[in-house]
Amino acid sequence: MNVVGVDSLPERGQRRTLNGLLVYTFFMVVGFSMLMPLVAVHFVNNLGLAAAAVGLALAVRQFAQQGLAVVGGALSDRFGVRPMICLGVLLRAAGFASLAFAHTLPMLFVGMLVSALGGALFEAPYQASIAALTTEQTRARYYAVSNWVSGVASTVGPLLGVFLLRFDFQLVCLAAAACFVLNFAIARWLLPAVSMPAQPPALSHGVGLVVRDRAFMTLVVLMMAYWICAVQINLTFPLLAQQLTGSTDSVGVMFALSAGLTVVLQIPLVRLLEQWLSSAQILVLGATLMALGTGAIGFVHTFASFLLCVAVVAVGAVMTRPTQQALIARMANPQALGTFLGVSSLSLAVGGGIGNIVGGLLFDLAARQNVPLLPWLVFAAVGLASALGLHLLTRSQPAPVVT
Repeated sequence: MNVVGVDSLPERGQRRTLNGLLVYTFFMVVGFSMLMPLVAVHFVNNLGLAAAAVGLALAVRQFAQQGLAVVGGALSDRFGVRPMICLGVLLRAAGFASLAFAHTLPMLFVGMLVSALGGALFEAPYQASIAALTTEQTRARYYAVSNWVSGVASTVGPLLGVFLLRFDFQLVCLAAAACFVLNFAIARWLLPAVSMPAQPPALSHGVGLVVRDRAFMTLVVLMMAYWICAVQINLTFPLLAQQLTGSTDSVGVMFALSAGLTVVLQIPLVRLLEQWLSSAQILVLGATLMALGTGAIGFVHTFASFLLCVAVVAVGAVMTRPTQQALIARMANPQALGTFLGVSSLSLAVGGGIGNIVGGLLFDLAARQNVPLLPWLVFAAVGLASALGLHLLTRSQPAPVVT
């Protein structure tokens, strides 16, 4: 492939690349969602590890991936997005494959760290590719379509993972790894080799721009609280689903419901709400719904009522994710796009890491002390605090319009 600048791509070439990124997104989410929700189930229920220990391993992966994403973003600013994506997906494949042979907590940590390093290298360049190939007018709509594709993939992934789990957990890991090997081929042949400036900026240049941008850093901090609540879908939600039913099949049902609502509602719901609400109000309302849905789980006693709460959380996610993704991309300085998007990943690194650690600890504590409300009310309070903060921020920093 000839080396070109993104801006020099013809419109047809940009559409081809963006469509290629949608295919990439599909396999990225399928690979992740078929394996990651089953990690807690397998290592806690099959291998007998404590939920808090597995939660810590998940937190290490989350923190390492998103915490190091700024490095991947800075490297992509200097060397280009395609090399970082190609290297990252291969490392992710190796990490997921290694989990097939992990039988102890240290082996679980090694697999998580390798997969995290891969994610750190490909996530910010992937997001930077979308931001560079879209305009402010088209970006939010593309994110909505991308989230719709993610919803389809999130439906397929857990169901495929639960199906393969009937045969062996190793098969789940290897199939997930294969998805990222396929994404290496997609990135290698569908993404443009973006030309870099003759004198690339120092890695510290972009970081300096970020830390001086108070509004952007405020958004990163607020999104940390959002992710503390949101990541429970991958830890405490699956554990409670199996606890309520006694079957791992319920985990697949839970994720199928969540993803199915995303597929059906992602684009039409946001467009409908825009007739009465601003994008900022949709963002805050969605975060509020996620928090209330999570808090309501503390009062459920049946799997059906649990699924109702999951549906509320899923609808909230449908409302928040396209808006916050577009807001992050719009507030990022184009002079260091990869670095800004890498730093934005710190919200998921810190918030997701805290959410996984505290989630596992509170889930175990609630069981020992017979206080089932404890984890859910804590996460609801954190989510509502995030919604309030986003409301105050978007009053002075308008959210982008989703078209």
